[in-house]
Amino acid sequence: MTTHRIEILGMLEPRFDEILTPEALAFLTRLHDQFAGRRHERLDARMHQRKHIENGRDLRFLPETAAIREDPSWRVAGAGPGLEDRRVEITGPTDRKMTVNALNSGAKVWLADQEDATSPTWGNVIGGQVNLFDAIRRQIDFTSPEGKEYRVGEQTPTIVMRPRGWHLVEKHLRYTDRAGLGSPASASLVDFGLYFFHNAKALIDAGRGPYFYLPKLENHLEARLWDDVFTFSENALGIPHGTIRATVLIETIPAAFEMEEILFELREHCAGLNAGRWDYIFSIIKNFRGRSAGFVLPDRSSITMTVPFMRAYTELLVATCHRRGAHAIGGMSAFIPNRRDPEVTARALEAVTADKRREAGDGFDGTWVAHPDLVATARAEFDAVLGDRPNQVDRQRDDVHVTAADLLDLRIDGQVTDQGVRSNVSIALRYLESWLRGVGAAAIDNLMEDAATAEISRSQLWQWMHQRVVTAEGQLITRDMVERLLREELAGAERAPGDRFDDAAEVFRAVTLEEHFPTFLTITAYSRYLVDAPERVAA
Repeated sequence: MTTHRIEILGMLEPRFDEILTPEALAFLTRLHDQFAGRRHERLDARMHQRKHIENGRDLRFLPETAAIREDPSWRVAGAGPGLEDRRVEITGPTDRKMTVNALNSGAKVWLADQEDATSPTWGNVIGGQVNLFDAIRRQIDFTSPEGKEYRVGEQTPTIVMRPRGWHLVEKHLRYTDRAGLGSPASASLVDFGLYFFHNAKALIDAGRGPYFYLPKLENHLEARLWDDVFTFSENALGIPHGTIRATVLIETIPAAFEMEEILFELREHCAGLNAGRWDYIFSIIKNFRGRSAGFVLPDRSSITMTVPFMRAYTELLVATCHRRGAHAIGGMSAFIPNRRDPEVTARALEAVTADKRREAGDGFDGTWVAHPDLVATARAEFDAVLGDRPNQVDRQRDDVHVTAADLLDLRIDGQVTDQGVRSNVSIALRYLESWLRGVGAAAIDNLMEDAATAEISRSQLWQWMHQRVVTAEGQLITRDMVERLLREELAGAERAPGDRFDDAAEVFRAVTLEEHFPTFLTITAYSRYLVDAPERVAA
């Protein structure tokens, strides 16, 4: 008899019962019994770390793990079947149309994103699992409201699924522990557990495997937790140890100081690291927002990949990965083409070409794009460097010597401008409106915005207000100024029946204009607007 202590509070839409089976819920229960407590411990440790940084303690390479860094002998497991060549990876949410488009994109890998590119509505979370289930079995298709049919071609990318981070919960599933205490389920364990339970064996049979991107990690102990989840899950399903492969996004400033230790903890399951540029910038603003004027960053447009702290971080990532036999995967340029505007497309292709040329030249083994029309552009730059080789892991960057001071060198030749303030207000408002409608990846002003870029916008505004920054034009940035700009953006927005601009403005105020700084805007917005009224459904 299958038993579980996971209660479904969300509505069961068509085919959700195929994912939320008693057996799958029993597996989720086992994951929570084993790891929910450790997850809470790690989140508590994050809070303490943030307090230390706020109080003036600078980050450093850990002296207690120096032996790991100094030991030249160990290597990670490396690429699993289908992951040897990752020169172009397309990222995107797991709705049905985007799934088919990603599978037909010509990329080597599809990052099937249940995290920052997905608004975590109940329908998106479980509907995404349905779409992934179908994609893996090549039984997915899509017909648009206009009658256009989408079918999957013969050659498809290797799927690497990104679950939500440790900090998030899934309130449509309620876990009750052995003592009878109930709490929302861990979003990480839900996303990972449902995907792995249903698809691991089908992926292996297809000559690939269960592969994951791990977001928002802050230290090697969080990586150890994931590694233990992987080992437990492999044992539970009778799958050989080390079958799972994980690529860790280095997208927080604390993690940048523990890249080698993160690889070490995950070494039997690890394929590589990724330079998650937008969340990395957000992490720096968030952690140092209250320290001093020296930690204030200028307009987002000035924070390029060639500024000192971003250059140091990416160089260190490549060198660290290749020393340990891991892939180094580059990040996503936000520029996207517009098929109705040749000038916009030309600018996007020029920017993406330069970005990918730099990454390939620096030693990255692959990169991200956010639009199918950018796959060929990115591939051309990596083809020029790689040729027929699947990667350049053998290129050791012995010339790289990055210090703690280099990672924290925030000097940038840029200013805070009136337009930069307004742009942050506009992007955050419009992205939140899209997110509240269930669309987590939004094209705004010819840039692909997701939760990470919205986080940059609102956290910069919070920092500029609290640091009493004066713009290049002489305006003191205050709460009243930002509120005025918000009202102006609301007044100028293109409204439509059912839009969520008013709700988006309320979320904006809560995460930007209050004295308290919420660690993630998604936590506030999710709890207020994306959680359906609890309605118990028999499982």
